[in-house]
Amino acid sequence: MSGFSIALLGFGAMLVLIAARMPIALAMLVVGAGGYAWLSSPHALIYYLQTNAYSQFASYTLSVIPLFVLMGALAERSGIAATLLRAAEHSFGRLKGGMPMAVIAACAGFGAICGSSVATTATFGRAALPELRRAKVDPGLGTGTIAAGGTLGILIPPSVILVIYAITAEQNIAKLFQAALIPGLLAAALYIVAIAVAVRRNPDLAPPIEFTPPAATPRPAWARPIGAVLLLLAVAGWLSGHLGAVGGVLTAILGLLLILADFSVIPAAGIAVIVVGGIYGQVFTPTEGAAVGAAVMLAVGVAQRTLDLEDIKQSFLQTAETTGMIFLILLGAEVFGAFLALTQMPATLATMIGEASLPPYAVICGMMLAYIILGAVMDELAMILLTLPVFMPVVLTLDFGMPTEDVAIWFGILVLVVVGIGLTAPPIGLNVFIINKIARDVPIVSTYRGVLPFVIADFVRLATLVAFPAISLWLVHLLG
Repeated sequence: MSGFSIALLGFGAMLVLIAARMPIALAMLVVGAGGYAWLSSPHALIYYLQTNAYSQFASYTLSVIPLFVLMGALAERSGIAATLLRAAEHSFGRLKGGMPMAVIAACAGFGAICGSSVATTATFGRAALPELRRAKVDPGLGTGTIAAGGTLGILIPPSVILVIYAITAEQNIAKLFQAALIPGLLAAALYIVAIAVAVRRNPDLAPPIEFTPPAATPRPAWARPIGAVLLLLAVAGWLSGHLGAVGGVLTAILGLLLILADFSVIPAAGIAVIVVGGIYGQVFTPTEGAAVGAAVMLAVGVAQRTLDLEDIKQSFLQTAETTGMIFLILLGAEVFGAFLALTQMPATLATMIGEASLPPYAVICGMMLAYIILGAVMDELAMILLTLPVFMPVVLTLDFGMPTEDVAIWFGILVLVVVGIGLTAPPIGLNVFIINKIARDVPIVSTYRGVLPFVIADFVRLATLVAFPAISLWLVHLLG
């Protein structure tokens, strides 16, 4: 039996185990270990497991994962979600479909300090659902909005999934964060457009808000003048060359926040600017940025008295549980990847595609289709770790007229977009199940119907990013 056939057999066995309710991490570990022992020897497998598990988890780079998870857990309990929702409601409340639009805007802001789709969905399921009901938004559209808004947590930096992709694909985390920002903001914009179109076609989905949106936090008298000065300095410094790209962008953002934003969002925005801006500006590494973000989030929560001792304790426990789950999946994927390497399936597949002379973009579209299908039945983290050892060598051999590093970064953004589709699209949609557990009175069919406009928007975004790689790479080249 050829190595390629053995690899296919391994994939089939793993899917059978998953269908039999075995945890995905254990399924990958069992099949990978069995295949490795079959192709080498049981002694070689024991030696591999003895050395690999320690060397993998002792890596300094992996410490970024629990730190970002802790930052998200603290954000989830600190009341920042409610603050962002109030500010967004103040901005969008008077528009048609304004309440669902406000939820999307708040989810985008929360994603910039959380990095987890599940946490974003669960948090806004509790914070936004009562407001959506009070605004008489259609239950399907309301729950669909929260499910779709939750996906912004994995694309807008910092993103735990993006960190794992960077580590697995051996790419620069900071550059992937830079590449993800514009596609993430594009997602939020397209979601708002999708709501506007849906409400225009059926005004009953989100009738005009019949109550007064919450008042914005009073802005100090000095905020606007100082904001205007910072904005002028950013423009002048950028044009004269005395202020670098990163410094200009951060100064301009701070100025706009002081001029336009509800002043209550300044702490949340400040945390996002410190973490993401510091990483973009190479003030600190992603791991240091995650540590700074977690520390600042803790300090802000304690200072505002929105975090008590029990909240902090539960945040650490949640971090330990989530990190343990992620690391176990990483171990299973590593062993399964080693098994695939012994079968030489990635190299064989790359050779087959090369000999078939398929257009590079046709290959990419085929991979995206495979991810969409897998996303309907598989956890997003496991899906990425399972397929990267097969797909990445193939992608890097294709000629897109770009450097190899650019191709790897662009492909990572595309994978994250498709993962977001899998989180909401039928028949699984993890985010749909999460919001359904919170809104038990809303039939899951209604939520799937409400999420369809967002899925269509996701496909438009995916097609745009596939056709125009420069959208993902522009900020990388600007800040590089």
